[in-house]
Amino acid sequence: MAFAHPRKARPGDRIAVLSPSFAAPAVGSAVHEQALRRLRNIAGLVPVEFPTTRKLDATARERAADLNAAFADPEIRAVLTTSGGDDQITVVPHLDAELVANDPKPFLGYSDNTNLLNRLWTLGVPGYYGGSTQVQLGPGPHVDPVHERSLRAALLTGERIELTEPGESEDIGHDWNDPRALSEFGEREATEPWTWAGPAESRTGRTWGGCVEVLQWLLTAGRFPVDPAVLDGGVLLLETSEELIPAREFGWILRSLGERGILRAVDAVVIARPPTSNFTVRPTAEQRRENRAEQRDTAISVVHAYNPDAVVVVGPPFGHTRPQWIVPYGGFMTVDGANGRLFADYG
Repeated sequence: MAFAHPRKARPGDRIAVLSPSFAAPAVGSAVHEQALRRLRNIAGLVPVEFPTTRKLDATARERAADLNAAFADPEIRAVLTTSGGDDQITVVPHLDAELVANDPKPFLGYSDNTNLLNRLWTLGVPGYYGGSTQVQLGPGPHVDPVHERSLRAALLTGERIELTEPGESEDIGHDWNDPRALSEFGEREATEPWTWAGPAESRTGRTWGGCVEVLQWLLTAGRFPVDPAVLDGGVLLLETSEELIPAREFGWILRSLGERGILRAVDAVVIARPPTSNFTVRPTAEQRRENRAEQRDTAISVVHAYNPDAVVVVGPPFGHTRPQWIVPYGGFMTVDGANGRLFADYG
C-alpha cells in the first residue's frame, strides 16, 4: 500500500496536544504545564490545546471532533497525545478520513493510541509510536535524552537514528499530584542486554503493531485489513502495558497473530522491554527479572513457531517503560540481526 509523506514541522509551527483517550492533564495539571514548557524549549513548537485536552469524561464524538479539527487546521503541523487510556476504540469510527487524507500530519502516541495509529496506517498515513506529554515529557528533572532525540527526529529533522540501550529503566514514576513528580524520576534500575534471535541477517521494512492488549481489541473489532499480506516484509512492533499481563497471555495473543498470518508475513519482530510493576503491584527485583525473561522466552518461541526466518530482538525501550524511544509507525526500521543493531528512519 502507498504511504503519504507528511512534511515536518518547523520551529514556530503549531502542534495540537490532544487527549483522544484519558484526559490526564485534568488530574495532573502541573505535570502537563511542565510538559508544554519543555515542548516549546526542546522543539520550538507552539502547543495548542483543544476543548477536550483537559476534559474528563468527554464523549467519543467530542474527542473525535478535536482530532478532526486538528487535521482540518492547516496551521497545525502535528498531533501529540497527552496519554493513553482504554476506550479510544470508540473514538476511531468518528475520525474523518477525508480530512486526514487532505492534510496528513504526524501523529504521536502509544498504548491506547494504537487504535488511532492503526487507523491512520490503514489510510496510508505513517505516525510514531511513543510520545506522551503526561508520562514522557512532563515528569522528572528533565526529558530523557533518547526521548528528546527521537521526538525532535519525529517532529522536525526526519533523520535516521540508531536506537541504543539507555542503560536504566523505570516502570512507573511518582503520582502526578506528588510534588516530586516535577523534579524526580521514578525508581530506576540497570537494564539487561537485548536478546537477539533468528537469522544473523539485516531486515528493513515498514512497521506496524503496538500495545498487544489493544491489538487484540483491533482484531476483534475487525479494524485490521483482511489480508495480512499488507505486512509482507514488514517489521512488527509489540509491547505490553502497565496492566502487567502474564507471559502466557502475551503468548496467547501472539499465537492469535500467528493464526491470522501476521507473524508469517513480517520479516522482523521488535519486542519492547515490558513493565513488571505498577502503583499497586511491586515484585522484588528478582521476580521482575524472571517476569521479563519469561515474556522474552515466550515471545521468541511463539514467533519462531510461525516464522523461523524472522529476526527477533527483545528489549528495546519503546513502550511503557522510561526512558522511551519514539519509533516510526508505518515508517521504516532496520533490524540488523547480523550485528545486533537497530535503526529507525524518521523521514
